[in-house]
Formats: sequence, structure tokens, C-alpha cells
Amino acid sequence: MNLPETRESPSISMMIDAAVAALQQIFSPPFRRVLVKTLALTFLLLIAFFVGVERLFATWLVLPYSWLSTLLTVVAGLGLVIGLAFAITPVSFIVAGFFFDELAEIVEAEIDPDHPIGTTPPLGEVIVISAKFAGVALLVNLVALVLLFVPGLNAMVFFVANAYLLGRGYFELAALRYRAIEDVVAMRRAHGVQIFIAGLFIAVLAAIPIANLLTPLFGAAFMVRIHRSFSQRLPPPRFQ
Repeated sequence: MNLPETRESPSISMMIDAAVAALQQIFSPPFRRVLVKTLALTFLLLIAFFVGVERLFATWLVLPYSWLSTLLTVVAGLGLVIGLAFAITPVSFIVAGFFFDELAEIVEAEIDPDHPIGTTPPLGEVIVISAKFAGVALLVNLVALVLLFVPGLNAMVFFVANAYLLGRGYFELAALRYRAIEDVVAMRRAHGVQIFIAGLFIAVLAAIPIANLLTPLFGAAFMVRIHRSFSQRLPPPRFQ
């Protein structure tokens, strides 16, 4: 297994430039067409999560006094509203699994129109990566939610865990368009610190209400650029 040659890892200033370029691209006409679809799927998943948990809670909650049951149901509903903020990361990975390649093609064509774009990886590999990180992200964010009333610690858990998960997950999706999975893992390990720092940029967006709905688009546009910065030259398509 041979990794392609790499140049110096991106500096913080280069990452900032990549983040700014990614944010600007989110509102470009090609991205706006995908934006409608990603927002629709994100809303559907969040609503399904909210309704499912609320129904489960209402079914299991049987109390002798109706007013107490109603009060706890309202409190649980408010808790779920807060919980939706922590659900955005796992939902982001599910949405990314559907639209990442469409977004990546747009980004790659804009960065360098003369280079061939990446190859859509096997569906099985995309599903495995998306499902794996969605599941882990759900567990991590549930822990962060439990720690909601522990000032400082909950924020640290949220940002550190999501920076790692978002950075690693989106990087693997971007790299998988050009490399076999074993080479993706090797490259990710070789640039672990830089990928974690890049993940912090995505985690900040994921923590901002409403704006966090743009996480799949920003994660794709940003990590395609980060992956490109690791490579001295683009290798041939993986299936050629």
C-alpha cells in the first residue's frame, strides 16, 4: 500500500481560507440547488426523531395524575427541543451520505476545472462510513446532553468529540473519492492533528442554531479542500 506524495500540511491560515471559500460556495447557484434537498431531508430526519421520541415517552409515561403526566410531557418536549441541537451531528452524517458526492463534484470542478473529478465510491463503503459515524455521534452527543448541567464539561465534550467525529467522517468521505479505503485510513492517521483542527471549524458551525443545518454542505466543501491540500497531485480515479 503506497500513499501518494504529500506536501506540507495546511496551516491554520490556509484552513481559514478554505473555510471562508467553503462558506462562500454554500450560497453559490450550484450549491443552492443541493441546499434545498439537504434541508428537506434534514428537517424530515429531525422531525422523525422528535416525534418518535416524544411518542415513545408519552406511551411509556403512565402517572396517577393527568396534570402531572401533562407537565412531564411538556418538560420532555422542551428537553427534546434542546436535544435536537445535539442530534444535528448524527443527522449531518446521514444527510452527507446521500449528497456528499454531488457536492464534492461541484467543489472539485471549481477548485481545478482541468483535473478530473473523483470517482463515486462503492455505495457500501459510503453507507458504512456514514452509519458508523452517525451511530457514534449519536452516543457521544447523548453523553454531552446528559452533561448539559455540568458547566464547562458539556461544552468541552461537545466540541472535542464532534471535532474528531466531523473531521474524520467528512475527510474519509472526501478522500474515498480518490483512494482505496486502506489508503484513506493511512492518510487520515498521518494527518490526524490537522484533520482534528479542521473538524473544529465544522463543530463550531454545528453548534450554532439554524446555521447548523448547513453542516453537510459546509463539511463537504471544506473537507474536499482540506483533502486536496494534503495531496501534491491528484491520483488517477480509483477504478481506472
